[in-house]
Amino acid sequence: MAYNLLKGKKGIIFGALNEQSIAWKVAQRAVEEGAEIVLSNAPIALRMGELNKLAEECNAPIIGADVTNMDDLTNLFTKTQEHFGGGVDFILHSIGMSVNVRKGVPYTENNYDFTHKGFDISALSLHRVLQTAMKMDAINEWGSVLALTYIAAQRVFPDYNDMSDNKAVLESIARNFGYYYGTKKHVRVNTVSQSPTRTTAGSGVKGFDGFINYAEKMSPLGNANADQCADYCVTLFSDLTRMVTMQNLFHDGGFSFTGVTQAVIEQMEK
Repeated sequence: MAYNLLKGKKGIIFGALNEQSIAWKVAQRAVEEGAEIVLSNAPIALRMGELNKLAEECNAPIIGADVTNMDDLTNLFTKTQEHFGGGVDFILHSIGMSVNVRKGVPYTENNYDFTHKGFDISALSLHRVLQTAMKMDAINEWGSVLALTYIAAQRVFPDYNDMSDNKAVLESIARNFGYYYGTKKHVRVNTVSQSPTRTTAGSGVKGFDGFINYAEKMSPLGNANADQCADYCVTLFSDLTRMVTMQNLFHDGGFSFTGVTQAVIEQMEK
């Protein structure tokens, strides 16, 4: 069901790769709620993914950008402003990658070249996006920026590896930039800490099925799926949440504040 929450709003969705992607679901829901969007991803992802299908469905242009390249980001915002005839009202940052995870390098033996690359893509990219947008005055007053994160930024999940560090820095950037963008133009910046979700990126983490099953048993409401996350993101893009900023918002069925559940106790007693 649509409520026209984003009627007249314009936004950029980073990171949609295929139908499993949370960003893909957010793009669909944003358009259902009346928004116009631009889709962006890295050039290699544009070749590997299925973004053209989403672009056709959403009647959205695709503007490729390497988020570690400031020239690419300047080009993205320039073309987006030309397309919309002005600034945007919301941005979704759904970007994350760890070479150490992909290569199976343990956390205690991380390859630092790999670490730097993953950090640049997964965390520093949010700072680059926000810095570029601020310099170009590309986000309208009372705009909303969201970045997707995971509770491993606060707690240890061994096989999440250096992505835990990346997400911790991502959340810090959101808080800090949220202050500056809020005071400058009432732009709000938040992170959404989502349940473990079966996306292409998530499935690449060793033991991911264990993550999912454990979280399901540890969450009073069960795991939140990608469609439900998209619903939540839409509310945070809307004018109904204008005074919410600099927050890490858990969207995880209660997992983040549950010590133990009866289901987990019973599983341990087997």
